[in-house]
Amino acid sequence: MGEISIHAKKLTVLAKSIKPLPIVKYKDGVAYDSFEDPELRYRQRYVDLIVNDGVKEKFLKRATVIKTMRAVLDEAGYTEVETPILQSIPGGASARPFITHHNSLDMDLYLRIATELYLKRLIVGGFEGVYEIGKNFRNEGMDKNHNPEFTCMELYVQYKDYNWMMSFTEKLLERICIAVNGCTETEIDGKTISFKAPYRRLPILEAIKEKTGYDLEGKSEDEIRQVCKELNMEIDDTMGKGKLIDEIFGEFCEGTFIQPTFITDYPVEMSPLTKMHRSKPGLTERFELMVNGKELANAYSELNDPIDQEERFKDQLRLSEKGDDEAMFIDQDFLKALQYGMPPTSGIGIGIDRLTMLMTGESFIQEVLFFPQMRPEKVIPKDAPARYTELGIPEDWVAVIQKAGYNLVSDMKDVNPQKLHMDICGINKKYKLELANPTVNEVADWVGRIKN
Repeated sequence: MGEISIHAKKLTVLAKSIKPLPIVKYKDGVAYDSFEDPELRYRQRYVDLIVNDGVKEKFLKRATVIKTMRAVLDEAGYTEVETPILQSIPGGASARPFITHHNSLDMDLYLRIATELYLKRLIVGGFEGVYEIGKNFRNEGMDKNHNPEFTCMELYVQYKDYNWMMSFTEKLLERICIAVNGCTETEIDGKTISFKAPYRRLPILEAIKEKTGYDLEGKSEDEIRQVCKELNMEIDDTMGKGKLIDEIFGEFCEGTFIQPTFITDYPVEMSPLTKMHRSKPGLTERFELMVNGKELANAYSELNDPIDQEERFKDQLRLSEKGDDEAMFIDQDFLKALQYGMPPTSGIGIGIDRLTMLMTGESFIQEVLFFPQMRPEKVIPKDAPARYTELGIPEDWVAVIQKAGYNLVSDMKDVNPQKLHMDICGINKKYKLELANPTVNEVADWVGRIKN
């Protein structure tokens, strides 16, 4: 039948491609020359998307997560809004902020750590329900579960409480899982996780008692500090009662909750923006949703008493004075808003990045971010081409030699000439450079000139 050919009358170059893509070769089911180094993939996501199967599909699933979440919230009648990223006071969470400077106003500003306080201002202003899907920034550590810049959805609905929010959250996540995976289950780290509602509900102090044997209910800060010592935990004097309880839960409990579990009824010291529990003194109406051993969501029956809120802020200020750099700032304008009256409200924050990890089965947050934050790339020192040509090396071969790892002339000093010959001739063949290969003797002469 012959070969199908195209008889082109005109050829127009639409874009220059001057770097060859990595070509993955397969032999006997084994991949060779694959583009799989994680750091390189994250730095060059554009190449990762082109050459590695499944990467683009993973980010399309991320888009489905956000699209489905937005659809559920819109169908419920809630309004999507936008609030400031640059803030004079970083409120709404206990976290270390990034600081920047506004030249025109000659004042320092903070990148927001949460959208909470601005969204509650809108509830005061008369919105029935508002939500925002956007970036938050926290100047803290980076690891497989944390990126300093992350996407979060926060929702606030008037005349609701944390019990209603738990039910709403179960239905929301169940629908998202079905939209992404076609069922209510997902696989991650070799475990099957079911997002089928309802989820277990467990008070935090009961969880700590269940996992450690210690009952912290009614205990003072000094007594809890002693418990931490008995548990051989590393603590310091800057930690207040809430921080100590949080450390105990984080070390002994959090990682054990694989299936979706609502951890509820946090002590007031851990929850400066949360309404006191209606029937349990000293506790608040708050929950965190744990999935696969990590926090996925945080929610409250929101504190709407301006006098109580001011006292809670002052408690946070005292923690800050003790050295807690994650304690909340006092936001006087937010207090002023509460003084006009905020209806009983429930609010929640859900981490989109962690939710996407769960829905796609990824164990590292960097896998679900197009361009995760990376440390500065190390610049490898390289000698100028003239240093090589002085040795009699043809200029066309300089880039090949450096590609083989000999970035400095001195790197070739003690190399076996036969090995160097094999390295550079192999690169010439692999990338089809069509250079005339030198002989082993010529390569030996190059190395010999370095030694002399």
